[in-house]
Amino acid sequence: MDLRKLKKLIDLVEESGIAELELTEDGEKVRISRNFTASGHQYSAPPVHYAAAPHAQAAQPAAVIAAEAPAVETGHAVKSPMVGTFYRASSPDAKPFVEVGDTVAVGDTLCIIEAMKLLNEIESDKAGVVKKILVDNGLAVEYGEPLFIIG
Repeated sequence: MDLRKLKKLIDLVEESGIAELELTEDGEKVRISRNFTASGHQYSAPPVHYAAAPHAQAAQPAAVIAAEAPAVETGHAVKSPMVGTFYRASSPDAKPFVEVGDTVAVGDTLCIIEAMKLLNEIESDKAGVVKKILVDNGLAVEYGEPLFIIG
């Protein structure tokens, strides 16, 4: 891959605000990622997942979702690292990545968040059992919004 193309990809990542881009071309693989600092915490984006985009369902307003949310359970909350659309599986007819009661390890894929036409796998940052899934499939999520409770 020539340097001009690589420079254009780096500029694209910086201008678009995406956290990570991975490209494979003619047997060469390139990954460009950015680290953000938010509230003093280091943030590193999960890997980009290249799969057919699931069919989007009508999104409900965030205020309605928050009003319907039950009290937060105790345990570790896995939060959304970005704004986008939440999907529990890689395609509409595929099995969800995790169900309530499943045991997960650090790095296991929990869901996908579609942002700017890119599908981003969200991985578990804690080992344990999935106690609760807080977001319904196909709904919009905000940065920092709790997605899963792991105990």
